Amino acid sequence: MTANTNDKVIIFDTTLRDGEQALTASLSVHEKIQIAQAIERLGVDIIEAGFPVSSPGDFNSVQEIARTVKNSIVCGLSRAVEADIKACADAMKVADQFRIHTFISTSDVHVQQKLRKGFDDVEAMAIHAIKYARQFTNDVEFSCEDAGRTPIDNLCRMVENAIKAGATTINIPDTVGYTLPNEFGGIITQLFNRVPNIDQAVISVHCHNDLGLAVANSMSAVQAGARQIECTINGIGERAGNCSLEEVAMIMKTRQDLLGVHTNINHQEIARTSKLVSHLCNMPVQPNKAIVGSNAFSHSSGIHQDGMLKASNTYEIMTPESVGISKTKLNLTSRSGRHVIKHRMGTLGYNEADFDLETLYQDFLKLADKKGQVFDDDLEALLFNIQQHDTQEHYQIINVNVQSGSGEFATAGVKIRVGDSVQTQSATGNGPVDALYQAIKKTVDEDIQVADYKISNKGAGEDGLGVANLVVKWNERNFHGYGIATDVIEASGQAFVSALNAIERAKHIASLREERQQASK
Repeated sequence: MTANTNDKVIIFDTTLRDGEQALTASLSVHEKIQIAQAIERLGVDIIEAGFPVSSPGDFNSVQEIARTVKNSIVCGLSRAVEADIKACADAMKVADQFRIHTFISTSDVHVQQKLRKGFDDVEAMAIHAIKYARQFTNDVEFSCEDAGRTPIDNLCRMVENAIKAGATTINIPDTVGYTLPNEFGGIITQLFNRVPNIDQAVISVHCHNDLGLAVANSMSAVQAGARQIECTINGIGERAGNCSLEEVAMIMKTRQDLLGVHTNINHQEIARTSKLVSHLCNMPVQPNKAIVGSNAFSHSSGIHQDGMLKASNTYEIMTPESVGISKTKLNLTSRSGRHVIKHRMGTLGYNEADFDLETLYQDFLKLADKKGQVFDDDLEALLFNIQQHDTQEHYQIINVNVQSGSGEFATAGVKIRVGDSVQTQSATGNGPVDALYQAIKKTVDEDIQVADYKISNKGAGEDGLGVANLVVKWNERNFHGYGIATDVIEASGQAFVSALNAIERAKHIASLREERQQASK
């Protein structure tokens, strides 16, 4: 039997499931929907939205994503047990089409030491799970967890029987990132050669990056006949992360003549999607990251610069524009009109439906008055900030006043809206940010601890926007907050309030859940 001759590779994005597992703070439903919509615009075929049975919050977010996304298939993950599968079906039944992705371990180390079962038992559980899932949808994916360390005879047997049970996609994960490219490609080749019904299912791969080989292993599998790659934006995920979507997408585009395969990815959306995920997940992209790192298209060597001036393809195998990075940075001032802002946003890849022009323009004018020139990065930062606060917020900063000098303490005063009331508080601290946070804390009757705090520059030049990211701990959970302003102190205050609003939303969800439980009794 020969490998798959189909030349389309399905892109299965698991940023919202496997990717979120690596985050210090859970994403809100609003943030997950933002990411899902961005991934949908990117042209991803399947979005793994979450693990519905894991928590009421995850169930709710998967349901909302299934309700919102129209052009990509929404998928939910489940263990090979009926309760998990039923939760997937219940969460996604609002969608026109959906996929249930069920899994069980197949390697000896997992079967014997984790599951404490025999392989026959595991096989029976897998078959039952697939048949049960088929009651809810014809689109069922089955994963052989830790397939990279599974004896090939057992793996072939499991794949054959999973297809017989009704699985339409078979996923072969390198769960712990253990295999080498030729080894992993060899596993896929053996499956095609030994499993008699393998042509009845799409063969998928899900590779982790523990040894830095996730992308290489995924491409080796594609060359061996696999036709689905499971990946994440920026390669985020458990431990060292997952196969990076933007890397495999651009490999298949750049080397299409050699590989003979393609995807449905809209490559010019890559940079935009990468930025959004980086911001929302509070996971900066390292400068030397392939495709989307800030240095990915920079040239410092004199020899390289000379070559680029003569012909860009001397040192660039792809253009920045091909992934949505604009070479031209149009500087805007307070004298720029709405039509210029609209045109610039269009050039950056945004449609009119993606933003409210009047809101963006008013924020742009405020920023332009403060810093003079506004750059492309600034505009995107402003839009991101608007999107983050387009829902009703319980806490809102009205005014901040901070004094700091060479003395032992800094002092801060804050006027803040809390629900329908306005509070004014002041406090001292061991620095201006600490003083501000102590003042804000006085408006909240909760035990909240700052677990992580980072500030950075957004935009161009010394007068770029200050960005603050922090993680607070409340009730044994982590919440991410984000703030942006020309003043880093103001941005820090916004970030703290953003985290407080995330906590408030979590409280609201918990109270609704309790009300439903009481009503059902």
